[in-house]
Amino acid sequence: MLNNSTNSYTDSFKVAFFLYKWRKTLIILGVAAAVLSAVFSSSLFITPLYKSTVVMYPTSSNSISKSLLNENAIAKQDILEFGEDQQTEQMLQILGSNRIRDKVISKFKLGAHYGIKPGSKYEQTRLYNRFESQVSFKRTEYMAVKISVLDKDPQMAADIANEIAALLDSVKNDMQKERAIQGFRIVEAEYLSMQQHVKEMEDSLTQLRKLGVHDYESQAEMMNQQLAMEIAKGNTRGINALEQKLETLATYGGPYVSIRDALEHEKKQLSYIKARYDEAKIDAYQDIPQKFIVENAYKSERKAYPIMWIIVILSVIGTLLAGMLLIFVVERSPDFLQKLKQTYS
Repeated sequence: MLNNSTNSYTDSFKVAFFLYKWRKTLIILGVAAAVLSAVFSSSLFITPLYKSTVVMYPTSSNSISKSLLNENAIAKQDILEFGEDQQTEQMLQILGSNRIRDKVISKFKLGAHYGIKPGSKYEQTRLYNRFESQVSFKRTEYMAVKISVLDKDPQMAADIANEIAALLDSVKNDMQKERAIQGFRIVEAEYLSMQQHVKEMEDSLTQLRKLGVHDYESQAEMMNQQLAMEIAKGNTRGINALEQKLETLATYGGPYVSIRDALEHEKKQLSYIKARYDEAKIDAYQDIPQKFIVENAYKSERKAYPIMWIIVILSVIGTLLAGMLLIFVVERSPDFLQKLKQTYS
C-alpha cells in the first residue's frame, strides 16, 4: 500500500514537473489553437446556420364520421384526444415522405437557395442530401413530434418548419381521400340502387291500390263480414258486388302482402345504408386537422451551428494533448527529430 502511494505521488510529481518545464510551449500552443479555431469557425469560413422547431402531437382520430356521427359509444373516437405511439409513428413516416419534401423544395426554391446549379452532376441527389441534413424529424420523450430546420437564413428556417407542419394536414388528408372517395362511390352506388328498388316497389303498391287493394287483411275481414250480412238479407246485388271485390282481393292480395312486407324490410336496409352513405360522404369530402400544434417555429436570433466555444475548447484540448505527446517522445528519444529529418529528406 505504501509503495503504491509513493509511486502515485512520484508519477504526479513527474507530470507536474513536465507541465511546468514546458509551460511556455504549451501555453503558446493552447493560445494559437484557440485563436486559429476561433478564426476558422467564424462566419468567414463556416456559414452559420439558424435553427427553428415546431412541436406537435398527432390526433387519435382520422375519421370525422367516427368521431362525430357514430352512435356506438364503444367505437366512437374522441376528436379532441391526442394520438399514441401508432399515430406518432405514422406522423413521422408522412413527414419524411417525398410528397412533403418535394413540395417544400418547390415552394421555397431550395435548389437555388442551397447554391446547387440547375443541370449540374447529381443535382437531385445533392439537393435531397442537403435537405435531409438540414431538416429532421424526431419523437420527443413525451410522444410529441419535433420538426427541426437548420438554414443560413433564420426566417427561411422558421418558414420551412411551419410549412412542413401545415403540409402534414393536406398530405395525410389527400392520402386518406384517395381511399375514402373510392369507398364513398361504392356505398353511393349501393344506396342509389336500393333507393331505386324501393321506389319501384312503392310504384307497384300504388298500382295495386288503384285496383282496390289497400290493406289486404282488414279489407278481407270487413268484406267477409259484409258478405255474410248481405247473404242474411238476401240482397243479390250486394252479394254480387262483394264477391267481385273479394275476387279482386284474392287475385292481387298475395302480391300486395309480399311487396308490402318486402318494402318494409328494404326501407330498414335503405335507412342503414343511408347512414353509411352520409358517413362516407363526410369522410370523402370534408377535411379534419391531423395534429395539435404545441409550438410554432419562429425566427431565431442566435445561430445554432457552428458553436464556437465548443470548437475552441476541443481544439485547445486536442492541440495540448498532441503537443504533450510530441514533447514526451522527443524527450525520450533525443535523436528522434534527427531520424525524422533523415527519413523525409
